[in-house]
Amino acid sequence: MQLFHGSDMVIPTPKILTPNRALDFGEGFYTTLNEAQARDFARKVMARNGSECGIVNVYEADVEVMRSELRCLWFDAPSEEWLDFVSDNRSGRVSCEYDFVYGPVANDDVFRTFIAYSAGILSRAETIERLKIKKLYNQLTFSSERSLGYLLFKSNYVI
Repeated sequence: MQLFHGSDMVIPTPKILTPNRALDFGEGFYTTLNEAQARDFARKVMARNGSECGIVNVYEADVEVMRSELRCLWFDAPSEEWLDFVSDNRSGRVSCEYDFVYGPVANDDVFRTFIAYSAGILSRAETIERLKIKKLYNQLTFSSERSLGYLLFKSNYVI
């Protein structure tokens, strides 16, 4: 499976870094199957860091082998379990016990929905229904050093 990571640098050897903010799936190296999403993220990183260029790093990983050999958490679509996991991570209440996590991205377009859920304005069911009508991208987060051994750097390009 081809995976992409948007950045402002070439990353041939990914590392798990502690983020400076709470992320959907917690600490890890984030990739996506969606190349356009990686380009958008590279632009955001470039703007945030004042960099002159964005980079899309391209990787390969055999996800079926990973699923059989590693501890994984897999969300095909928004669900109550996914909502709870993302909410807990975004509030800093969880530490990941998985080697990798796959599922939808709770991106900026759905942030208001998450705020309404966190404030108790929306129920879990209402939140899931609202999220299902949004265009949600995906992410595959490598959460352990062991999982990074399954990720093979192939190339990169400047956007």
